[in-house]
Amino acid sequence: MRSPGSYWQTSRAPRYSLLFALPLLLLYEALAAALDPAGVAVRNGADVVLRGAAGVVAGSRGGLVLGVLLVGGSLWLVWRDLRRHRGGLRAAVFSAMMLESVVLALGFGLVVSVVTTQLLGSLGALALNAGGALGWWTQLMVSLGAGLYEELLFRVLLAGGLAWALRAGLGWRPAVAGGTAVLVSALVFSAFHYVGPYGDTLQLTSFVFRAVAGIFFSALYVTRGFGITAWTHALYDVFLLVLG
Repeated sequence: MRSPGSYWQTSRAPRYSLLFALPLLLLYEALAAALDPAGVAVRNGADVVLRGAAGVVAGSRGGLVLGVLLVGGSLWLVWRDLRRHRGGLRAAVFSAMMLESVVLALGFGLVVSVVTTQLLGSLGALALNAGGALGWWTQLMVSLGAGLYEELLFRVLLAGGLAWALRAGLGWRPAVAGGTAVLVSALVFSAFHYVGPYGDTLQLTSFVFRAVAGIFFSALYVTRGFGITAWTHALYDVFLLVLG
């Protein structure tokens, strides 16, 4: 039985989960700035969508507004959590979170591949690398951004927002609303990878693979929090890049 102060519960708290995800944002933005000081070249697709939404409200300063909201909102949640839980932060928890993320990323592809195989009968050839036309460092930047921005867009905003809307607006039961939101967000997440000039060629096998991946990431987000989910996703994409 998990104690109230166990690693499994503590690592999901904002003071750990959000601070753990913050280096992903810093690494992604540092690479983006180094590769394209003018800020007009390739960025992660989910980042582009979120920047576009912020741009509708703030115009040309949409990117700045998005960054302020992400960093400011995260730090406010961390500060509020720290006020409720005195005693500071423990480096050992962050180390364990990174180790957990590495293990999950290494096992993630195998698990999702097995599930996809069971669904389709044959795994076939997966076309999962859409960055062939991009340089290696740009692909690394996009991979890091995937963990942060795709989890924020598809898990936090889309799945979370849809589940809330189905419960509050239509009166659906939480389990039904949550399951529907997870399935819809997983399908949208998969379809998202085939959109745009750098999108993959649509194939049934890769589409199902990514849809299953979306469901697994949703389950991971619910059980392990945003930080570990973001790092697991980012590391998985980085491992594919390095091994590919």
